[in-house]
Amino acid sequence: EVQLVESGGGLVQPGGSLRLSCAASGFAFSLSVMSWVRQAPGRGRQGVAVIDSEGTTSYVDSVKGRFTISQDNARNTLYLQMNSLEAEDTAMYYCAAQKSQWSWFFRFSAAAYSYWGQGTQVTVSS
Repeated sequence: EVQLVESGGGLVQPGGSLRLSCAASGFAFSLSVMSWVRQAPGRGRQGVAVIDSEGTTSYVDSVKGRFTISQDNARNTLYLQMNSLEAEDTAMYYCAAQKSQWSWFFRFSAAAYSYWGQGTQVTVSS
């Protein structure tokens, strides 16, 4: 079965850094488009970073220059390096894998993804 397990969240001060990890199994990880999606309290899920099977990455404007998505195919693990964290980054962060019917145009939509982890909480506060 498909499994996605996030880890690495926690409480950090503004300006700090965290690295999130997602351990994937049960599907062709190296051939799939993967995404980090976050949900803040009272808000919907929004994709923040995407990486495709060729290693091409894309970021939502609010995290460009601060977040880096990467993957280690040998370990079936997805990463999100988060630097210069802001209070507005506080959210539950989810690892997600693409649907079979997928379009780059909708890459930041939660509806573009079929499989989800349980999430890891990131809280940025002084």
